[in-house]
Amino acid sequence: ARSRTVGELLAPTSPFDKKCGRENWTVAFAPDGSYLAWSQGHRIVKLVPWAQCLNNFLLHGTKNGANAASTRLPRQNSESGQKNKPCEHIIDCGDIVWSLAFGSSVPEKQSRCVNIEWHRFKFGQDQLLLATGLNNGRIKIWDVYTGKLLLNLMDHTEVVRDLTFAPDGSLILVSASRDKTLRVWDLKDDGNMMKVLRGHQNWVYGCAFSPDSSILCSVGASKAVFLWDMDKYSMLRKLEGHHNDVVACEFSPDGALLATASYDTRVYVWDPHIGVILMEFGHLFPPPTPIFAGGANDRWVRSVSFSHDGLHIASLADDKMVRFWRIDEEYPVQVAPLNNGLCCTFSTDGSVLAAGQDGSVYFWATPRQVSSLQHLCRMAIRRVMPTSQVKNLPIPSKVVEFLCYQI
Repeated sequence: ARSRTVGELLAPTSPFDKKCGRENWTVAFAPDGSYLAWSQGHRIVKLVPWAQCLNNFLLHGTKNGANAASTRLPRQNSESGQKNKPCEHIIDCGDIVWSLAFGSSVPEKQSRCVNIEWHRFKFGQDQLLLATGLNNGRIKIWDVYTGKLLLNLMDHTEVVRDLTFAPDGSLILVSASRDKTLRVWDLKDDGNMMKVLRGHQNWVYGCAFSPDSSILCSVGASKAVFLWDMDKYSMLRKLEGHHNDVVACEFSPDGALLATASYDTRVYVWDPHIGVILMEFGHLFPPPTPIFAGGANDRWVRSVSFSHDGLHIASLADDKMVRFWRIDEEYPVQVAPLNNGLCCTFSTDGSVLAAGQDGSVYFWATPRQVSSLQHLCRMAIRRVMPTSQVKNLPIPSKVVEFLCYQI
């Protein structure tokens, strides 16, 4: 089935605008769904109110020039005093932008959140931040509501390839870099760098927190997939199975599954708690043997994203296709065409997939299916229990099987 196009935001172009440097390596939605941010290429990040953006698609059709006069969004009015009213911003980061992440001082209370009671911090004031990872190794932190620069974090010596905030509202930020390290920053403590995580022997491409913020996954060159204990800042385990560089990763909303995308033309779905591959989504048929896995570079998978129903995964590959998969089916349930796609992510409510390419962003409606009773039960129990605890429950073995992902 072909996915329904929702809209597109096109970056402005000029005759002297070089194609090189206009890559959109990153697109992100705010945890509360209020904003969409993407890199327009070169040094520019665009921040737009997401609800208004969707309305524009409905009013003006799918095409929406990012700087078209007819669809210009209201800019911040400093006189108004309405700090939290979403307004459009254009941010010049001073260098090529490789990564973006929104961070909030309010725990993610949507489907990704577990239980609000255990959170370590309580804040009197809502904060919404945007972190940008740059080509020169710097990380700049911006106030989303005003577009002002708050912090300039300098410690990486190479490109900051990915950023992720802990979902618990603690404003802990983790950065992944080509300098082979991950760094942990505390933005509540003026951006103090708390820890350097070493273990990767080569470039680190991506990182992602589990929904309860206890585990960090990092992926990189040399087929590396690492899981880190974020209470002790120690390595939990290394997942082995990919045959080429692993470039993207994301946990399911209940934390029970982990999806990783690789240049070996595959997306793997793991049980991260026991290190087992549960599902393989291939982008080349027949799949390449390990020795040729690096050669099929017209099928390299660039990005992967988990939907918030925990049932669907989106992948973006170099074969000019976006695919939507169900976690329990071998073949895509929907596809969409996209040339030179580099990144993809689901909107906060899961209804739309955004994908970035050459400074522009394209949007598709995501598959809508009613979850089975088994899936709803699994999601409920797995939010609070890892695999080992579920298997030790004093309940009949058939019920244990029902509650485990054994795809």
